[in-house]
Formats: sequence, C-alpha cells, structure tokens
Amino acid sequence: MNSRSKKLLRGLKGILMGVTAISLTGAGVVMAASSYSLTEVDAGAAQYLDALDRGGEGATGSAQAKDTSDEDEPEPELSNLVMANVRNSLNVREEANEESKKIGLLYADCGGTILEKDGDWTKIQSGNLVGWCSNEYLLFGAEAEELARSVGITIATVDTDALRVRKEPNEDAGIWGLVARGDSIEAIVEDSNDEWVAIDFEGEEGYISAEFVDIEFSVDTGETFEDIKERERKEKEEKAKRIADLGPVAVNASDEDLLASLVYCESGNQGYDGMLAVAAVVMNRVRSGAYPNTVAGVIYASGQFSPALNGKVEAQLRIGIPAACRQAAAEAIGGKTNIGTATHFRRYTGQPGIVIGAHVFY
Repeated sequence: MNSRSKKLLRGLKGILMGVTAISLTGAGVVMAASSYSLTEVDAGAAQYLDALDRGGEGATGSAQAKDTSDEDEPEPELSNLVMANVRNSLNVREEANEESKKIGLLYADCGGTILEKDGDWTKIQSGNLVGWCSNEYLLFGAEAEELARSVGITIATVDTDALRVRKEPNEDAGIWGLVARGDSIEAIVEDSNDEWVAIDFEGEEGYISAEFVDIEFSVDTGETFEDIKERERKEKEEKAKRIADLGPVAVNASDEDLLASLVYCESGNQGYDGMLAVAAVVMNRVRSGAYPNTVAGVIYASGQFSPALNGKVEAQLRIGIPAACRQAAAEAIGGKTNIGTATHFRRYTGQPGIVIGAHVFY
C-alpha cells in the first residue's frame, strides 16, 4: 500500500473515532482526523477523498493538548463539500432560478463540491454534472461531512496477481482464500491498520496485506440527463444479453435432481432470481468447452462447488428439495438465464459483475 493509502486509512480511522476538523484547501474538501485528512479530488463517477499529511499532531486519532489561553480562538473554516438532502433526487439547473433548464439529477446520499454561491442557490460539481441547486435541498459544512462519512465506502483494490486472505492479521494465520488483481473489496476500516486491511470474505472477516492494495474512499455522485440516457441504454442492452435464451440441454432426471439440490445448498436463501442464477452457472459450464459436458461432471469437478464436495448436496437429495429450486434447475436446463453466459459466482463484496442477492456472477 502506498503512503497515500496508508494516510487515508489512518485518517478514516480517526474520523470514525469522532476527531474532525474541517477546512478548505485549493484542492478541495479536507476532512481532518488528527494528523491526517481526506481531500475530495475526483470529478468522475465518484468522489475520492485523498489523504494529506498535515503534521504536528499524533497519529492516534486524538489531538495533543495545547494551551491557547493567551491566543485568540481562530474562526473555523468551511468545507466545500456539499451533500444532497432529499429522499429521492434533486433537480440540477443551468442557472440559479427555478425557471432555468434542468440538466441533471443529484440523488439522495450523493455529494459534490461547491463552485459558486448566489443567494439561495449553489453551483456544484458532482461527477460530470455541473449546475445550480437550491440550498433548501443541500447540506453543507459539518452536516455534509457527517452524511459523507455515513454513506461513503472505503474500497481496497488488489494490485498483485493473487493475494491471500488471512483469518487473522498476521502472516502465520490460516487462509480463507484468494483475491485477484483488480478485485475491489470494501474495507472494514475500524479493523484495519498500516499492515493489514480487514475485508468481508464470503461472510467471514479476513485480512489482506496492505502492501498490495490501493485504498480509496468514495461518495456517489449525480448524473446529467445525457449520462442517465446512456446508462439506461447500456443497462437495457446488458439485460437483453443476460436473459437471452441459450437453448435446452439434454439431461436425465438424476442430473436435474442433482442440480436442484446444488441450487438449494448454494442459494436456497437468496430468492428465486438467485436460485436461477446459480443453476445457470452450472448449465453455462456444461455448454462451455472449458468444463465437463455433463451436469454431474461440472458439479463434482475438483475444487468447484463445496456443497458437492462436502456431502451436503447428497444429503439434501435424501431430505428433499423445495419446489422453487427444482423450478430454477428445470428452467436453466431449458435455456433460461438471468446472468448471460457467466460461469462463476461468489459472495458479493464489491467485485464487478452481475449482483443478485448476496452473490456476484461473472
């Protein structure tokens, strides 16, 4: 982890401990925590709060006591962070009046930076969106900082080919599994330090070496109407690909039972869409030349589906399989999919892919 990421992580921990000092710099918003601070610097798809070393205080999240009895108390400076204060979305306009053309939306829990003020209106930049908002629907200063801390997320991005996820924050601890280069995972800031970043790994708290990750803190941003149209177009195209009928595969009754049992073991608590997605992963592998061409061959392949390898699938076959799981298996065998041709899934912890319930499919 580079020095910027280390400072950011320490700054975030300080803020979580309640130590905040707000000031304005030329680079943007500063959220100070002891000797470290977060600076909003990005104008893209999210607000990235970078770390700056301010020096002069300890790095433990508590400022050192100082006798200021003979000094005038300085006036606190204001942050240029702004956050939406709405239930759904806020109109952003070309000019500072209600008759002006609407150019985009700032959604609930989204943030931006202040560019200019004019009476009851503020000009903001939030992602690609630049325009005027009524102050009635915005939060400023400490209120904006507080909301940003509560809704923002800290992401660790892996910067090496494969990184072990340890059960404890030390090199001798057991291993939960691996994460790969480019994986982006939400960090558990309060349990992290300069050497180890805590993450949620398939429902378990794990630790990855901070040396091999980059850390960024982000708050969502608004969209121009052009951005919204383009996003909706891409979503429509992706949905069409995800639900395209892939054609039936001939299987016997025992294979259909086996698939239904695996579906229950992997996603019985995920709702029908999650069940269908797991079944589709298996059938996508059957159709692919990179895997065995039978349902049983795919399910029992070494190191693939743990419920099949530890006996849970066989046990569930004896107990009985819920109708919804049988339906998902039958529809996937018939060619239905809601994940396109994806052949993998795992518990979702921020990775890219098709997110359905608690899993991400890719």
